[in-house]
Amino acid sequence: MYNPPHFEETDSAELLRLIADHPLGALVARGPQGLDANHLPFEFLPDPAPQGTLIAHVARANPLWQELRDGDEALVVFRAEDAYVSPNWYPSKHEAHRQVPTWNYRVVHAHGRIRIRDDERFVREVVARLTRRHEARTGDPKPWKMGDASPAYLDEMLARIVGIEVAIERLAGKWKLSQNKEMRDRLGAADALEARGGVAIAKAMREAPHRPG
Repeated sequence: MYNPPHFEETDSAELLRLIADHPLGALVARGPQGLDANHLPFEFLPDPAPQGTLIAHVARANPLWQELRDGDEALVVFRAEDAYVSPNWYPSKHEAHRQVPTWNYRVVHAHGRIRIRDDERFVREVVARLTRRHEARTGDPKPWKMGDASPAYLDEMLARIVGIEVAIERLAGKWKLSQNKEMRDRLGAADALEARGGVAIAKAMREAPHRPG
């Protein structure tokens, strides 16, 4: 990933926060047919230190778990909010007409090694962790839990999936938020995006430190 210093995010806590808030990752790996991408919800585990592990599951019908081998290189891409930025939103554009369009975004790339976990106990734990986290976000007064399903049905469903782990070797973060622009231009763009419904990206732009390019 091309990552100029003024856009690079190195704070591991911030990188892990993005993964937690936007857990649907694109798992990219090289199989017999070349590069392949699968979009999966991941859960981060802090062990083993210092980088931790990402866990998820795939359908047993998905050939990925049979085509890859333990130790194969993998990349998981997590993306937060993003938005097109018009030059018209920069005050300086109307003075010098020296601005062009761009696209702002926040992403984390998790580089690591994959391990296939085709065992019921591991898969059950993955589903339990994902369920607890995301049911809690629904706001339902009575969140769904695995115990709501009959044991026989749950066993049948769990048999249809296979677990995977990605042992993280390196995290790379890119916060492209107009940090290299004049503050008035960055704030002007943030205000315009917020007015158009881009509340999250506008907030991130306002909070980003100024880093001249």
